[in-house]
Amino acid sequence: MTDNVLEIDNLVVRLGKSGNGDKVIDGISLTVGAGETMCLVGESGSGKSVTSLATMGLLPKGVLQASGGEIRLAGENVLAASERRLRQLRASRMAMIFQEPMTALNPVVPVGKQIDEVLRFHTDMPARERRRRILDMMEQVRLPEVERIFASYPHRLSGGQRQRIMIAMALVLEPKLLIADEPTTALDVTTQKQILTLIRELQQAHGTAVLFITHDMGVVAEIADRVAVMRHGRLVETGQLDDVLRRPQMEYTRNLLSAVPSLVPRAPRTPQALSVVLEANELGKVYRERSLFGHQREVVAAKDVTLTLHKGRTLGIVGESGSGKSTVARCIVRLIDPTSGGIRLAGREISELSRRLLRPHRKKIQIVFQDPYRSLNPRVNVGESIAEGPINYGMPRAEALAKARDLLELVHLPPDAINRFPHQFSGGQRQRIAIARALALEPDVLVADEAVSALDVSVQAQVLKLLDEIQTRLGIALLFITHDLRVAAQICDDVAVMQKGRVVEQGPAAEVLTNPKQVYTRQLLEAAPGRDWDFANFRPVHEAPQAAAS
Repeated sequence: MTDNVLEIDNLVVRLGKSGNGDKVIDGISLTVGAGETMCLVGESGSGKSVTSLATMGLLPKGVLQASGGEIRLAGENVLAASERRLRQLRASRMAMIFQEPMTALNPVVPVGKQIDEVLRFHTDMPARERRRRILDMMEQVRLPEVERIFASYPHRLSGGQRQRIMIAMALVLEPKLLIADEPTTALDVTTQKQILTLIRELQQAHGTAVLFITHDMGVVAEIADRVAVMRHGRLVETGQLDDVLRRPQMEYTRNLLSAVPSLVPRAPRTPQALSVVLEANELGKVYRERSLFGHQREVVAAKDVTLTLHKGRTLGIVGESGSGKSTVARCIVRLIDPTSGGIRLAGREISELSRRLLRPHRKKIQIVFQDPYRSLNPRVNVGESIAEGPINYGMPRAEALAKARDLLELVHLPPDAINRFPHQFSGGQRQRIAIARALALEPDVLVADEAVSALDVSVQAQVLKLLDEIQTRLGIALLFITHDLRVAAQICDDVAVMQKGRVVEQGPAAEVLTNPKQVYTRQLLEAAPGRDWDFANFRPVHEAPQAAAS
């Protein structure tokens, strides 16, 4: 390590423009050296992202105000810099990768031109040299067909490709500091591993200091040199990676480590005799697109998918983004119509039923989506959202609201939540509300489509425990869609692995996750972040407990 690139000294950030509001960041201090990766870890609301925005000079005006301390970038106090100077520092000296590239990229401008904008603003390079520099950077971040992607719009790229564009944009001027704010949270495990490896390789090539923000200690184990743990706007623990993982000093840090899902499968439950509640037989879905010139293009999203789900058990469908997991889930729930194959729900074939004939069967199968904020009506309070389904099926309103109260208790939310609105809850609480709403119709099958992928690992663990409790209490069957095999190991009795629309491996979770027969399944397992660590026992997986204790 050489001199510190970033020095944050006793930073205080308050609510409001006056600087007299409540503290959001309360006196934190940390440093990041050249070529070093500092991971800033904590749950949502801990102040991680506010720290990064303060460093970039991007705190929302009138909402948050840095009222104390200093942030020095290569010795220059960022908090004292003018707006003009901050614009000069961004991209040239410091750059940021945001969590969701689709919201950070302009949807109506080709991605190559968006990278070019950085060079045009900060350099005097001629157009031809800028283009050559951009294509070289795109190759460095391992994008395929760089000429084609240069001219592509963001919506034409996959999530991993969009994140690579963000990395290329951030590093094209070789800044001294790179801030990565949850850049892999919504990505599948193989893409996540590629992005983490890419950041590490580019850092080593350019000597960049990296401030990496995450809530997942599994990701920390893959990329960090040092770790700083935040809670409620304060630093509670800092140290070298090995020290924090092996000898965490604070209870909060130990809880974060223990919340990382393990790849060790749960104890299997015995299937109940004659208890099949859902069957998909050779299910297929083909999307047909017609171009402006009349050419038709077919995309096979799912083909010959056969699944069986028993009462009281959980079947997990795992695979990368684009593998067909969510397409299968939406076909099964009949949110989209399958192209071929059959779906039997409680012994009744529903794949070809019209919308009118399907209505009585809908209450038997309900779905929980990945983003509860988008699936809950922001203008309707929680009680009305939960009661809506039963009311639509004829239940008196007073009885439906009473049932909503009982369901809120079931998902461990307070009684007064019934009169509040979705924006007044945290992400984990909103997902509990979405689960309660799905249970309001007393379904036989609950489909969870990436229902915990966007949550902190600690909140994720709580929601997984809640689903397990509900399943034990109500005996419902759970179809669980996920890209994370660590999560699948914690909740699934059986697992089906999908690749390019097909099921490539299927069987009991204990067998598929510990003795996979397919190369693709092994690749998914090897890509799981932190797979080499037993976080709950603060030691590497293959290290004897006695050695860890010594």
